[in-house]
Amino acid sequence: MPANKKYLTTSKWQRFGKITAGILGGYLVAQTAHLALASYVDHVVVLITSTFSLFIVWAALIILAFLAKSPWKIWLLYLGISLLFSVLIYFAPPLNTLS
Repeated sequence: MPANKKYLTTSKWQRFGKITAGILGGYLVAQTAHLALASYVDHVVVLITSTFSLFIVWAALIILAFLAKSPWKIWLLYLGISLLFSVLIYFAPPLNTLS
């Protein structure tokens, strides 16, 4: 049974944009989310847990990238979210490592 033509109308550049947004942008969002969380709560526990949860979040973000209509929108969304998390990391209170 052949594929439906309406699902095959994306260009090579749109496919490339969604693949790169899912892989690179999704990893950037997952990593900055875990680092932002580690900046505000117990960083040792979050960083140890992130070895497993980062992959799960990254895989979900890869799938979500392919649900978007335009690769530019998903790239802007992923870059905006990672920028927000980066700002949260930057303004995080300093951790007291001596205690």
